[in-house]
Order: sequence, then structure tokens, then C-alpha cells
Amino acid sequence: MYKTIDLSGIWNFQLDGDKKGAEMPFNDTITLPGTTSYYKKGVKNVNVEIGCLTDEYKFEGYAWFSKTIELSDEVSGKNCFLYLERTRVTTIWIDGKKVGTQNSLCTPHVYDVTNYLSSGKHIITILVDNTCYPTKGGHLTSPDTQTNWNGITGRIELQMFEQAYLKDTEIYTNIKDKSVIIRSKIVGAESGVIAVSATSFNSKIEHKAEEQLFTFNSKEISITYSLGENALLWSEYSPSLYKLNLKLMNNDVVIDTSEVTFGLREFKAAGDKFTINGVKTFLRGKHDGLIFPRTGFAPTTVEEWLKVLRTSKSYGINHYRFHTCCPPEAAFIAADMLGIYMQPELPFWGTITDESYENHNQVEQDFLVSEGFSMLKSFGNHPSFTMMSLGNELWGSKERLDEILKGYKQFDNRHLYTEGSNNFQFCPVILENDDFLSGVRLAKNRLYRGSYAMCDAPLGHVQTAEPNTMKDYDEDICPTSLDNENNSASKEDNTIEIQFGTTAKKVEATEYDENMIPNVPVVSHEIGQYETYPDFNEIEKYTGPLKTKNFEVFKQRLEDKGLGDLADKYFKCSGKLAVACYKEELETAFRTKKLAGFQLLDLQDFSGQGTALVGMLDAFMESKGLISPEEWRSFCSDSVLMARFDKFNYVAEENFNAHVELTYYKNIPLNSFKLLWELKSQTSIYVNGEIAAYSLNENYISIGDISVKMPKVNETEKLTLALRVENTDIEKTYELWVYPNGVTIDKTGLNIFHSLSQTALTLLEKGENVVIIPQLDKLKQSIEGFYCADFWCYPMFRTISESMNREIPVGTMGLLINNTHPIFKYFPCEEYSTYQWWNVVSNSRSIIMDDTSKELRPIVQTIDNFERNHKLGLIFEGKVSNGNLLVCACDFEKIIEKPEAKQLLFSILNYVRSDKFKPQTEISITELKAILPN
Repeated sequence: MYKTIDLSGIWNFQLDGDKKGAEMPFNDTITLPGTTSYYKKGVKNVNVEIGCLTDEYKFEGYAWFSKTIELSDEVSGKNCFLYLERTRVTTIWIDGKKVGTQNSLCTPHVYDVTNYLSSGKHIITILVDNTCYPTKGGHLTSPDTQTNWNGITGRIELQMFEQAYLKDTEIYTNIKDKSVIIRSKIVGAESGVIAVSATSFNSKIEHKAEEQLFTFNSKEISITYSLGENALLWSEYSPSLYKLNLKLMNNDVVIDTSEVTFGLREFKAAGDKFTINGVKTFLRGKHDGLIFPRTGFAPTTVEEWLKVLRTSKSYGINHYRFHTCCPPEAAFIAADMLGIYMQPELPFWGTITDESYENHNQVEQDFLVSEGFSMLKSFGNHPSFTMMSLGNELWGSKERLDEILKGYKQFDNRHLYTEGSNNFQFCPVILENDDFLSGVRLAKNRLYRGSYAMCDAPLGHVQTAEPNTMKDYDEDICPTSLDNENNSASKEDNTIEIQFGTTAKKVEATEYDENMIPNVPVVSHEIGQYETYPDFNEIEKYTGPLKTKNFEVFKQRLEDKGLGDLADKYFKCSGKLAVACYKEELETAFRTKKLAGFQLLDLQDFSGQGTALVGMLDAFMESKGLISPEEWRSFCSDSVLMARFDKFNYVAEENFNAHVELTYYKNIPLNSFKLLWELKSQTSIYVNGEIAAYSLNENYISIGDISVKMPKVNETEKLTLALRVENTDIEKTYELWVYPNGVTIDKTGLNIFHSLSQTALTLLEKGENVVIIPQLDKLKQSIEGFYCADFWCYPMFRTISESMNREIPVGTMGLLINNTHPIFKYFPCEEYSTYQWWNVVSNSRSIIMDDTSKELRPIVQTIDNFERNHKLGLIFEGKVSNGNLLVCACDFEKIIEKPEAKQLLFSILNYVRSDKFKPQTEISITELKAILPN
């Protein structure tokens, strides 16, 4: 390239919402790069969005930009291109003459303006349209993510080239020979010499390959350049990069120079795993929908992307999946530098059809296919660009999908490809040209994710199984026995209704193999989705064009219910439950030998689709204060230490048995090592030990067994099982609970009822103490007990379930416990849900207490979602008439053999007998009759 002329800065500007397209007066100015919303252009949006952030200056239509430039004589004889890095549908005029229109959403718009420019002044006019897309655009244009902005957000420049120059240079690496194949087109010359040299950077080790000369006599070249035996490889552990310098020469005169960055790497699918340079790796991925609420659009500077990706890497992430979108080049550059494996995706979420479909849209399909080729051309040299998907949750023609894959692989085999992310949902297939499979199940009940929406039931083990650490997905991925009768079954007239985006859709599920055994690596799709309550303190962080008017509405709803003062506790307690759910979700993935990786949804909050606050980080990629990166990495990193045991609650002197194992993908050989373990309380170590182990360079290491007796305790105690690999940072902790032996439930002398009977009322009038443990099926206004955090967000999946006539999600978010209350004298616990409470919650119903006095606060309250904001009581007390009442809506009879349930009931009954049972808040009999069976 000869030179570039930066065109960023002040441009004349005019909005054209009605798309009149007439001569624009340009009565305003705007700074580019940027968007109309970011610079507050247009009419202020007075709408309040509930399901996503509100764009205060939302604009859809034409935006016109004009700038006068002056060029010197040096433009003469040069090839000139107008480069617009990231924009929408653009049309360009120079001095009133139309140059053309381009519509890529993912890649730069590059216009050849050679014949339109000369020395002197010129007027460049750019029309940007954010309405007439050939496809909806997925998360590139979604109001749920970066919004459907209008403007230009990346580099805006004139690029000048000599008469002869190199174009479309591609670098194909060969790690075995330590060489690269350079493919390029030559414009303006048919013969000459190319000088090639390469210098490493981004590494502690420096390497410079010798310059080599290559002759050419064609307009397209393919040359092999050796980097030498000391060439450095690129990976997540050593992201060594090279600058490849190309000099186009004629008669020893340099007529063009270009520079291409590449990394010497080989990312492959090998059996059930991915390999980087022949070494197995495990993908620890996160979803990314280009959510950047401070600006409303994705950054295009390397510095900003380095900050984002470094944050993710500090939480153990080594892989990014871009949901129906492709990031700007700065993201790939930053990922190159940090060693992140990137998977962009076509901007499509729908059905891929062929000509036999009634609704076939060839124009849209042609656009999508061309968009993929453009992504490969624009970003294919980046070593971080390792994988590519055709879209999200696609349906339609398997033959057409495979045809598209084949075309991409023939064009560029440097990347791995998949037909899409979670295609065909309940009936997945592996196509001939699939390099890997991204999904959530291999048949209806062969699940390899821990949580699901109610409309996609069956639910996952994190949602339904009594807590343990035994689960893995190996049997689901590769069953040891198969139902051969249904093998490769052709399902005729099998129309099923599925979740489709944020709605529902009926699809034909035909010709799928329920007993399919994957022959490619399997990646679990969008795992997690454990919701936390909003942190209303975040509202003040939204200083850009996007505002959290939804948060303001949610906050007001809570205050209207008289619960506004609990907002911070709701956030923190729901967050602690989400952390525990994520821990089990991720550990299950690491326990699974047949899994190749996962893609979280998400490490950060998702701003839209009902407002899905599913992250440990907020939408700004900043910590929510729920867990440190160090603790998160103890169950999300390249080395995860795990203990397998079948429960978390024990009685004194009961045997505790655990098998310890290590998932290990570090680049440092472990060989022989020593596991140190201890079982301890806050004040003392009960027992400890060590186990000698050997790795033999394996990824799944069986370390050994721990078998001990729980301590003899006289009161409930929380213990910690702490594991550590000596002389490393590899460690893990688990919380366990041990309860006294010989606890008996004595109801003698207590007034315990299953309903608010007349006898109970009479006793209360006489000043007696009364306990009501209602029959759950008789409760008039209540919500099912569900321990796990709500999936994604209640409003979105309530709507989808209703549209599909499926069961509505429970929608609760854990417990808020007044854990200093004397009722817990014999059952000490945290303020938030822990596995002590799983059986209790799962066999309970939470009573809706909205119409009780605001002063009445349950001792154990279930946190409701931000749409309903019910005051939900699991355990509450009050002064009724002249007596005292305690209500606990748990079916203890069903779980009384569980030590934690027996201990809780023991503590409750002892409290009722004690002189501490003196509730201060009055409850009227009218209030009680409205909520209790009578």
C-alpha cells in the first residue's frame, strides 16, 4: 500500500427518516466513527423498553454523511479505494456521481474510487441505511444486543496503491515443515520478483526468518516460504505472531510493499477432541453477542478488545463463540495476541431452504453465503480464527447446509466448520462436511447440558437431581448400549413444536438417528443461563445512548410490593445460588471425557430477550462481586481438580467417600505429583492426607480415593473439603454439612396442624403457640418449590411456554434467609441457598403473601423474578390474636429421613418451645385465611 488518508472526524450530516432520498441540506454535523444514537441525533425516544435496554435516540432510516476532501498531485497514477470498516447498507457518491452500494454486515465496505478521484477538492457523500437488509442480521442488528444502530463505527479512510500491488494475500501455515504457503493476486504486473521475510513478535523469544526471493509470471501466485527450524508456534499458551513482509519488485526496484500478520498453527479435529499443533485442547468458551452498552456498538480498536478478552481469560476462557455475528478485525487481532480461539457465525437464525421449499428466499441465501466468503477473505489470516458456524439453531435442508459447508471448506481449509449452533435441536444430525457438533442433546433424553428451558424439557440434572458430584455426559454422548430398533429411523409426519428464537415454531423432524454416536468433537451449546436478580446500582453506569429503563421499571415494581429495601439482598443471594449452579454445570463438563468443550451463555449479562442477567460479570464485562476470577478458575480452567461423591449432607461418623480426579490441559507436563487434602471446619482440621499420583501426559487423571468418617459433632457444622496439587495453583473446595446423630423429632405438647382449622384459631385466641405445616396441595396461592436458579429469564420463557401450551417455568431465584433468627439455633445456615436446603425446597411450596402487611417478612423467603415480585414465604411467623403462629410450607413427612430435613424440623420445633418464640409482627385472621388452607 502506498499510503492511507484518514477521513475520520467531523462530517456534514442529515437524518432522513422518511427515506425521501432527495438533495440533503446537511444542516448538522457529526463525528465519525460513531453512530447517530451515540451522538444523540434525532428525536429523543420516549418509549420504555422492558425486555431490553432503551436506545434514547433510536433511529431507523437513511442517514446522510458528506465531507469535502482535498487531494494533492500524489493521487495521480494511483489506485484508490474508500474503506469503511463497519457499517450498514451503504451507497457512495463522489462529486454527485454514484459509485455503488454494498451491504455486508460483517466485513468492511471497500469501494474502488480510482476513476472518481484526482488532485483537488472532492465531495464524498455516504448514505447509510439500517432498514433494507437482505437478512435480519441476528445479533448484529438486534435491539437485544448492540442495537440496530446507524452510522460507521470503524476506520474510514482512503487507501492508495501503486499501479502494481498485491491483493487478497492469504497465508496457509504448515507446522510440520515450519513453512507457509503465500497465495496472492497481483494487480498491474504479470512478472517480476517478490521478496519475502518474516519477523516474530508478541513472544519472549525473537525469531527472524531469512529473506527469500521468488519470481512470478502470473497474476496469481502460490509460493512456499520456509520459516526455518526455530520457527515459533501459535497457541493459547504461546501466541507467537509473525509479521510477513512482502516486497513486489521489478528490475530490483520495489514497487509495492505489504505486511500480513499470521501465526504458525494447526487447529484440527482429532477424534473426540480438538488439537492445537497436535496437542489436545479443551474449549472453555463464552457466548458473545457484541453487547457494549456504553456505546451501543462493538469497539473497533485493539486496545478495547484486549481489555475485554483479558477479562474473559482471567476467568479461564480460551474460546469465543459469536452468536449470529462476526466481530470487527480488532477483536481478531486482540485474540491473536492473547491466544483465544474464535468462532464467528453467519448473521442468521432461521431456516436454510432449497428450491423445493415454498418460502425459499434465494436472495437472502445468496447474501448469507457471500457474507461467509467475505468473512473468510477479510479475517482468514488471523490464527485466532479457528472455527466457523453457519448460524444459530438452524432448521431446513440438510443437503443445502452441507453444500454450503463444502463450498467454504474448499475455499479455505484453515478453519473448522459446523452446520450451525444447536441445529435441529431435538433431532440433531452430523453432516458429511461437519468438523464438529455444537448442541445440547443427541436425542430427547441424551442430554449434555445441565439446564434447559421448561418448554425444552426434559430439564437438566442441575435443575432436577439431588446435588452430588457424580454426573458426567459420557454415557449420553457415547452410550454403551443402543436401541437398535429405532436406529436411523425415518420419522414420517413427525411435526414438532420447538422454541424458535424468542417465539415458537412447528417444524418437520425427519430422518434422524436417535442412536447416533458422534464421530466428530462435541461442544455443549449455551450452557448455564442461571439468572440473578438485577443489581439496581448498575443503573448509574449507563451513561451512553442505552439506558436501563427496564431496571427502573423492575425497581419500581419491587418498591410497589413493599420489598424495595431487599433489592441488594435479592441480588447477592440469587447471585450466590447462580455461582453454585455454574460450578456444578462446569465441573460436569470437565468430568466428561467425551466432550470437546463448552460455550457458556454467559460469563456476562445479556441485555435483552426479556433481560437475562445470567452473568458473573455485568453487561459491561465488569465484576458483579459474586465470585473472584481466582475462585471461578478453580472450576473453569485448563486444570480442574474434582472430587466425585454422592451427596453433600451427612450425619456424624457417617462414612464419606470421594474419588478425586484431575482434568489437565496445561502445557506444563505434570508427571508425578502429590495431592494434598483436608477436611476442616472454620476453626480446625479434622483429618488430612496426601495421595501420590502420576499423569503419564493424560488429560483425565484418576488420582485416588478419600475415605474417612465424618467427625462426631454435637451440633450442625459446615465443613470444607479442600484439595490441592502440591506446588501448583491447582485447588478446589467443596462445602459439606454434618449433623448430630440421634436427633429425634418430639412433637409432644406442641399444637401442630395441617390447616388453619377452627381448633387452631381457638388455640391462638387463647394465647397458645401454633405451628401450621400445610398440606402442599391445599395451598390456595403458592408457587412450586424449585431449588435451581431461574433459566435465562422468566418473562421470555413464560411467553414461549404459553404459546406452546407447555408448563410454565417456576421462575424463582433461590432463598433469602434471615439466618441470624433464633429458629436456626440448631440449623446454622447462610443467608442464601446452599445444598442444605435442596430437599426442603424441592418438597415445598412458597406461599404468595402479597396481600399481607408490608411489615410481615418471612424468615425464609423465596426470591421471585423481577416480573412478578411476589412476596414468597417458605417459613414465616406472626402474632395472631393472642397467640403466636409459625408456618412452614414443607412436606417434612416425605423427607424426614434426610438428615438436613430432620435437623431443620428439630430446630424449628425447639424454637417454638423456647421463650424466643415471640413474633412481633401481627397477622390478621383475614390475611391468614386468604393464604392458608382452612
